Amino acid sequence: MFADFLIRLVQPDPEPLDKADARLALSALMVRLARSDGDYAAGEVARIERIIAARYGLDAAHARDLREEAERLEAEAPDTVRFTRAIKDAVPYEERIGVVEALWQVALADGARDAGEDALIRLAANLLGVGDRDSALARQRVARG
Repeated sequence: MFADFLIRLVQPDPEPLDKADARLALSALMVRLARSDGDYAAGEVARIERIIAARYGLDAAHARDLREEAERLEAEAPDTVRFTRAIKDAVPYEERIGVVEALWQVALADGARDAGEDALIRLAANLLGVGDRDSALARQRVARG
């Protein structure tokens, strides 16, 4: 289903994504983070839907639909390195900082930091071209709540 989208996304010189495709790719990255510890908990699902609704101005039903579509894309997406680098090439920097912030929101949804999730966010931020300082500031904003 997502084969054409993924092929376009991982081309050596991808075209910038349109808004709908960017939303889908960024949402899939949140799903990948939430699934990374092997426990895709209901709290993480709910947090992803709230982030999606807030970031994109969607009602609950449309946020749920986008999250479900993102789950399917994440399952078919290539490894995190290629997937994240592809997003970097197709999404403006300001949106990538917002994605790192959203990743921290998902990671901290259960109230605890997990070393595996921390490592995946550090990797994703680096591959997204978001510097350590901007990533740390994003985490601090999320932690302050």
